[in-house]
Amino acid sequence: MTKRCEGKLALVTGGAQGLGRAHCIRLAQEGARVLATDINGAGAQETAAIINAEMGEGTAFGIAHDVTDPAQWDAAIDAAREHLGGLNVLVNNAGIGVGGNIETCTFEDWKRCYSVNVDSIFHGCQKALPLMREHAPGSIINISSIAGLIASDTMPAYNSTKAAVWMLSKSIALHCAKKQMGIRCNSVHPTFVDTPILDGTAKAHALDKDVLMEKLARQIPLKFVGEPNDIANAVVYLASDESRFMTGAEIKLDGGISAM
Repeated sequence: MTKRCEGKLALVTGGAQGLGRAHCIRLAQEGARVLATDINGAGAQETAAIINAEMGEGTAFGIAHDVTDPAQWDAAIDAAREHLGGLNVLVNNAGIGVGGNIETCTFEDWKRCYSVNVDSIFHGCQKALPLMREHAPGSIINISSIAGLIASDTMPAYNSTKAAVWMLSKSIALHCAKKQMGIRCNSVHPTFVDTPILDGTAKAHALDKDVLMEKLARQIPLKFVGEPNDIANAVVYLASDESRFMTGAEIKLDGGISAM
């Protein structure tokens, strides 16, 4: 049986851990060849090693990549050409969270949040499109957040960056459709997911991880926190030709929060 992402050539940013690693593994399991990139190059290479141990050498590769640096995007696209033979799936997963309300958030943190969460996607899509056009049909998948659709008083920087990703994705989708590139662009909007980020959150608030998970689960109608594969499975769908009629759209993976 043909796998869902057979023949897909995917670059996944933030691929060293958490959601990014899950995206890489699930794409590879469904037949894609994968380039994991991360500012933590060793972590990206570890992701590739995990995949290659399961699916064979040459399935995945890992490189160091600062997504805020346009020159490093050039290098990442060159690496996709070299290691994968092209590119037709781009998963812009790398991102950071910044706290502080409008009175306490520093401008430095604001700019850093925009650099990682928004500017990187601008650079990535602009740099990737020429190669993706050569290997169309293709799919750009931008990982936003439910925080891009539902505001909070405590994180204006994060809220606004993730809202920007949502609307940027729609603009890119319309551009690619107008130019008949054969490339789609959609955004994914998770809520709380059990990744190493939550370990850091628990530590920062001097909470036991289980206590934090229970507190977060109470905010979700389904009453549980998501797992990385809950998000990665949606990425597989968007990367595959199953979603060929879907562009400029968003997938909410929030356990029902946005329905409240």
